[in-house]
Amino acid sequence: MSSRLFSSVLDIATPGKFPRAQKWVWRRVYNLLSLFWKDSDWRFMNYGYLPEGEPFPLKAEDEPERAFIGLYQQAVAGLALEGKRVLEVGSGRGGGSRYIARYYAPASVTGMDYSPETVRRARHLNSDTPTLSFENGDAERMPFPDGSFDIVVNIESSHCYGDVPAFAREVSRVLKPGGWFTFADMRPKSQLSGLDGQLGAPGLELVEKRNISPRVVAALDASEGRKRERIGKAWALRRFMSEFSGSKGSMLYKGLTGGSVVYVARRYRKAG
Repeated sequence: MSSRLFSSVLDIATPGKFPRAQKWVWRRVYNLLSLFWKDSDWRFMNYGYLPEGEPFPLKAEDEPERAFIGLYQQAVAGLALEGKRVLEVGSGRGGGSRYIARYYAPASVTGMDYSPETVRRARHLNSDTPTLSFENGDAERMPFPDGSFDIVVNIESSHCYGDVPAFAREVSRVLKPGGWFTFADMRPKSQLSGLDGQLGAPGLELVEKRNISPRVVAALDASEGRKRERIGKAWALRRFMSEFSGSKGSMLYKGLTGGSVVYVARRYRKAG
């Protein structure tokens, strides 16, 4: 798939531009990746985050994924997760949910994803973590009762949704009173002004907002060699994956380094 075709896919899938087509396109993209990219050590599908200062603790076997785990570490840092019920919306191949389950001792972690193939892949890759489960579901119509979770995590997924305000209302519904919603994703700079309005569902109070683009770019730079090695093995998807993975020279990399794309983090708390 050429860079030009990838650009056309992004144009259709731009948040809010073609909402009905948007979810359809992204679901098929992730189904395709799960079918053709079956590496047993590839649990993450995010661009990563490397904090400044002292590195956060990781077990030796998780060090190769440090850049990608970083987005989850910054998302939950300081939150009381022990004994809590955690939901990740848009859990992908499950690496982030697995990290939370293994490092923070929650009562349970549920990963939910819109792509059936990706859910099947996540169950296979993470079967070693007993407190972790994965479900197929729509972020705009979650298959969970009211007040089911203490913490909802959403990492680099919301740009795939056709109706972000509907997603935020669902987050508020499935959170118990006093629960936390922690969010990170990218947007074109021109769309940032509307993001907080879209996420600010009734009952959710914005507690923290940050621009984390520089630390995401640091992670992209740190993982460039590993990505290039992996992409080189997938000749049929090489051009597409170079763009999709945010490799140097890609549209996303240029956007993040030039400021036309901004990666943000948000935390909300449900009243009660």
